[in-house]
Amino acid sequence: MSSERYERGSRMLTAVDGPAGLAVVEGLAKSFPDFARYVLEFPFGDIYARNGLGLRERELATVAALCALGHAMPQLRVHVHAALHVGCKPEEVVEVVMQMAVYAGFPAALNGLSVVREVFAETGIQLPLA
Repeated sequence: MSSERYERGSRMLTAVDGPAGLAVVEGLAKSFPDFARYVLEFPFGDIYARNGLGLRERELATVAALCALGHAMPQLRVHVHAALHVGCKPEEVVEVVMQMAVYAGFPAALNGLSVVREVFAETGIQLPLA
């Protein structure tokens, strides 16, 4: 698995999630190597590597989308961590999730805020925010 897309995807995933992101993909590759390659090549090697948006903006958009889906809480958890890792402020993450109440409904926003609360507790961010 050493294509240009794969290598670019590995670099982008590391920039977004740190070494934990690659560890997840490596674990996935033990059982599903093709899917692990797809995860690196398409979202990270192709989409995240595009010009036009920075990693902060991409992560805020991803948090919003995962929250709005309403059934991707494990992935939302990963991307809330990633948003903080790439420099998003806790206030920005909270505001994006609250915004989803308007477009995805209160249940989606409530579930998203529950994930945000858990991630913030894990990372030492005190709630309520000042």
